[in-house]
Amino acid sequence: MTESALGIYLQNHEAAAGAGIDLCRRAAHHQRKRPHGPVLHKLCVAIQEDRQRLREIMRAVQVGSNPLLEVVLKVGERVGRLKPNGRIVRRAPLSDLVEIEALIDAVSAKRAGWYALAAASLPASEDRQVAELISRADDQLAELRLIHATVAGEILTVAG
Repeated sequence: MTESALGIYLQNHEAAAGAGIDLCRRAAHHQRKRPHGPVLHKLCVAIQEDRQRLREIMRAVQVGSNPLLEVVLKVGERVGRLKPNGRIVRRAPLSDLVEIEALIDAVSAKRAGWYALAAASLPASEDRQVAELISRADDQLAELRLIHATVAGEILTVAG
């Protein structure tokens, strides 16, 4: 475990990425038969790649993972699934929209983390990687916003 602010920050983002990957996989699974299902699957792969690149940055600055924090956040992600959704036995359609919104929040937080790292004193090779990761997050957010608009349009209809 590291005590530096940078170390703690990196560990927090790395652990949160694990919960974000779980969330993305769940959303992709539940929406796999919809037209945007393959896009969600590709996003999950990209998010996993981003986490791996974060781990590379962590190694470069000699920061290790925090397995306990990762477990806590994964448990929190699972507990977050237990929410009133208007259905007792089946999955509610609103769950699709809430999951996409949670993914938008997660990728936005990841993007903010990349911006914070861009302002940090990292080795030059890591600075270049961070700039690319910011661009990737922007692309991921654009895709998620399109999916969000589609899912919201399908689910939030006014009865006439």
